[in-house]
Amino acid sequence: MSEKAEQKQPAKRLILLDAHAILHRAYHALPDFVSSKGEPTGGLYGVSTMLLKIIADLKPDYIVACYDLPGPTYRHDVYKDYKAGRKKADPTLVSQMKRSRDLFAVFGIPIYDKPGFEADDMLGTIVEKIKKSNAENEKKNSGGKNSLPNTDIIIASGDMDTLQLVDNTKVRVYTLKKGINDTILYDEDAVRERFGFGPELLPDYKGLRGDPSDNIIGIAGIGEKTATILIKTFGTIEDIYKALAKDRKDKKFPYKKFKEVGITDRIINLLEEGQEEAEFSKMLATIRRDAPIDFSLPQQTFRDGLDVAKVKAFFTELDFRTLGARLDQVMAGKVAGKTATASMSAKKVKEEKEKGFQNIDPLELEKTAIALWLVKSDLTNPSLDDIYNFAGIDNFTKAREIIFAELEKRHVKKVYDDIELPLMPVVQKMKKRGIRIDVEYLCALSREYHAESDKLEKKIWDIAGVEFNISSPKQLGEILFDKLGLVVKNAKKTGGGARSTKESELAKIAEMADGGIAKLILDYRELQKLLGTYIDTIPTQVDGESRLHTTLVQAGTTTGRMSSINPNLQNIPIKTELGKRIRRAFVADRGFILASFDYSQIELRVAAFLSGDKRLIEIFKNGGDVHSAVASAVFGVPEEKVDREMRRRAKVINFGVMYGMGVNALRANLGTDRASAQQFYNDYFKTFSGLATYLDQVKAETARRGYTETFFGRRRYFEGIKSKLPFIRAMAERMAINAPIQGTEADIIKLAMIDVDRYIESEKLGADVFMLLQVHDELLFEIRGSNVEMVAPKIKAIMENVIDPAKIKGVKCVVEYAVGKNWSEI
Repeated sequence: MSEKAEQKQPAKRLILLDAHAILHRAYHALPDFVSSKGEPTGGLYGVSTMLLKIIADLKPDYIVACYDLPGPTYRHDVYKDYKAGRKKADPTLVSQMKRSRDLFAVFGIPIYDKPGFEADDMLGTIVEKIKKSNAENEKKNSGGKNSLPNTDIIIASGDMDTLQLVDNTKVRVYTLKKGINDTILYDEDAVRERFGFGPELLPDYKGLRGDPSDNIIGIAGIGEKTATILIKTFGTIEDIYKALAKDRKDKKFPYKKFKEVGITDRIINLLEEGQEEAEFSKMLATIRRDAPIDFSLPQQTFRDGLDVAKVKAFFTELDFRTLGARLDQVMAGKVAGKTATASMSAKKVKEEKEKGFQNIDPLELEKTAIALWLVKSDLTNPSLDDIYNFAGIDNFTKAREIIFAELEKRHVKKVYDDIELPLMPVVQKMKKRGIRIDVEYLCALSREYHAESDKLEKKIWDIAGVEFNISSPKQLGEILFDKLGLVVKNAKKTGGGARSTKESELAKIAEMADGGIAKLILDYRELQKLLGTYIDTIPTQVDGESRLHTTLVQAGTTTGRMSSINPNLQNIPIKTELGKRIRRAFVADRGFILASFDYSQIELRVAAFLSGDKRLIEIFKNGGDVHSAVASAVFGVPEEKVDREMRRRAKVINFGVMYGMGVNALRANLGTDRASAQQFYNDYFKTFSGLATYLDQVKAETARRGYTETFFGRRRYFEGIKSKLPFIRAMAERMAINAPIQGTEADIIKLAMIDVDRYIESEKLGADVFMLLQVHDELLFEIRGSNVEMVAPKIKAIMENVIDPAKIKGVKCVVEYAVGKNWSEI
């Protein structure tokens, strides 16, 4: 090896981000995420995850972002219909496009843009400058005074336009095949494999076939296949027309070379007539290499210039809770398949100890996490990183002090002291006890349901006339919409533009005369879900005594309700026969029975005493059926004259109004016209004017204060209620209306759990009565059979008197209970 070769430095790696294309792809690939402040963030989350993937996979020395700017470009100047026909960008996409500049700023990534030019032209100009600099370096074997270091380039983009910039292995394109995780890296060989010709001919390809997405016309009638043949045979558009002119002169065999490769007279005529269009379209499709920008590489390499704390603070601001941990892994070069979950498990604590935090008591960590959740309600099940990010300090003791001070400042310390703190040991006891599972029964049910699933699969295949993967949305869409030709009125599409096959769309098809296949698919999906989530999974999760120990998470929701994980026992269907049969597997130990205690219509009772609506309160004081009583009041008929349809309508609106249901939603749920729904809506609120006034007050107070409060003082924050985007603000208003009601329900059942546990302890019933599960408004117990008659009425009374009825305008929180040997029986 020569001395010069030994001195040659390895090339630096520059990543060029096509910011607009990446964000556009991410926006359509991901759900409509919204931060707690009401800021749309789905596209930003996608860009952030792709950026972390780029850092991990491509290990850049430098990263630069290039942007389109609003307004016409030089292409519009020469062709006013350039990109005409494109839909106007959604306001949520536009806002995220602006915000993405802040994202790149915190990462220390410089941005290049220029009025009159597109991002692709920025990319092409930077590529050209670096290629020239590389050539000079190679020629001189050393950088000149103003030259750039020897640099390889990878362009990260969301579309294929930039492939024309690929140059051997020195300039490559890293693009998305689908979604935001399935990527491919194109060098020249990969481009040739895909198109059959090199990157330099891609503008010619577009010149012939056009590009509908940019409204580049090409030559009408020439498609991908013909364009490919022409370019592979003759080369550039200019070369094609030179060959055409030469071939035209052959009087004996005119256009011989063209016809030898299958080009018909019709295509030849199109070429003859479309030369101007082809050359013009090629010009539009060609990326400029001479945009007037002053490019230079950043002074520091990407890693040297990155302020990790600054990036994590930005992620916290956008509620990207897992990305901070992923950034740490990426920067440490330790990228796991999945990011750590935000839980207070011993495993999480162990991970944190490895970072040097040696003296964190898991119990204090959990207490602090719950306190943080009360302070910031949208931050469910907070992790240690969440604690540090909120406090702005990497010291647990000091962070804890900051959070508990905030607990006092926001007046939620009483909720912590009276509800959440005393509930912690109760929840631990429930997990320790677990619930007994009849594993043999579940295994038998598994065999039965798998056989039924196979039958459904065959029926679906018979109707389709072909075997296909029913669980594949793409294949299912092709069967339903292409092969079977089913047309859905007002059909919805996925973010990526594909025809949706989600449940609501299948339900529309199922109502059609020829939509029987959709009903079978819905049944098949339900079976597969129950098998995968419960029937086949639970037997693998029980302990040696066949007991299942689910985890109840106190801080698991924004409303105050608890959630259930590993597995989630709160989502087992209760109204379907399939779900009931799963509940049959939850059994009592020998000598015990299961007892379920359920708050009756608690939501409406809470609405009554919070609103102070005299008519609604009177209904509950009188007892009887609340839905029939409401129907009687609204329709102006005696209660004994209320028919089934009247009661159904009353039930729909009783629950709907508390979730912010408007007239259109009411119309859909009632199955009536808008005028009838509007009349019913007006009559309801005229009858229950106190409830109407209360709901309006909740909305107004939340807009003013930014939060709601339950009867016990629990707060839920709604920063989105001040959003400038109407749909975000409306969504926040709908959630705010229900928050005090649902939150008060959550407080009541948590207090009931504490009071019942105290009763069990005071009466020394710890070996005879076990609280097992909390499922929404239901508590499930395992009680020794000989104690049932004494204990059950006592538990009912305790639950009913969590709040003194005198303090809630005489509305009683009625509890109904039932017993049985398994959960299904009760």
